[in-house]
Amino acid sequence: MKIVCLGELLLDMFPMETGRSFQTVTAFLPVPGGAPANVAVAASRHGVSCAFVGKVGNDPFGRRLASVLEGCGVQIRGMRYDPKSRTTLNFITLPDPNTAEYLFYRHPGADMMLRAQELDKELLAEAEFFHFGSVSLSEEPCRSATLEAARIAREGGALVSFDFNYRPTLWKSERAALEVVKIALPLADMVKVNERELWLLSRLEDPQEASRAVVQRGVALCIATLGPLGSVFATRSASGHVPGFKVNTVDATGCGDAFMGALLARLAAALGGQNKTSRAVLESLSPAGLTEVFVFANAAGALTATKKGVIPALPTTREVEDFLKQSVG
Repeated sequence: MKIVCLGELLLDMFPMETGRSFQTVTAFLPVPGGAPANVAVAASRHGVSCAFVGKVGNDPFGRRLASVLEGCGVQIRGMRYDPKSRTTLNFITLPDPNTAEYLFYRHPGADMMLRAQELDKELLAEAEFFHFGSVSLSEEPCRSATLEAARIAREGGALVSFDFNYRPTLWKSERAALEVVKIALPLADMVKVNERELWLLSRLEDPQEASRAVVQRGVALCIATLGPLGSVFATRSASGHVPGFKVNTVDATGCGDAFMGALLARLAAALGGQNKTSRAVLESLSPAGLTEVFVFANAAGALTATKKGVIPALPTTREVEDFLKQSVG
């Protein structure tokens, strides 16, 4: 298996109107979501074999989500169904197309209830890339299951990527989130952050300087998304800024997941041809090679912003390539 993603699979309740708050929005539309699940689908759209590990409720919503992933070509043998907790819902409002606010209904949600003993260890050990985020670190028992899965995958030779994906309403405080992130970072070869998360990790304003500071904390590659401004990368030997693409934004939700899925798919292709990837191979990528990967990922994120919802908006390789040809032309 090329890429295994672990974390939350839930129903995103998208607002029917943009420019309204939770107090004034009048209706929501249920759409399959959850950042790691989105990343798995995004990478699968680029022809890479992907699997998802996580937990949903043994209810109609959970079974619906499982069928959506299968329909998108994502392997679900690592999924589990909780008999007591309901599938998590995440209500979203869009004050403007580029800004989202979140309200999770998980008290507890099934995604929180994944236990280490329920992990498919063979699947994790087979992974070439393992991807997880901080939402599954916010509560036990899923926190311990997530950290154990990362250890199994890394011991099996996988490159591990971690998405900070900070959601303030899921944590008691920034400090509480950062304390757990400090535990997760040593297990990761790559960390993906947005502008706010980059500042939380580095306390530096300049994205390239901040990304280099994050690399000094032990990861091989820092990946920073800057919204319409593009993205920044940093390794121990190189750093750079890759400009974004101007599009008519309809809904920016999930653009980071589309970006990350495309990036992992391109890295899987660039680092292919061996039984297992390694951190040394990742660090050996040239600035030009990384820039090429990030251009493709930026384009995938930009295209996702042109449609409402996440999974239905995730582009294929052909769509990204056509978009890049038009943009260059």
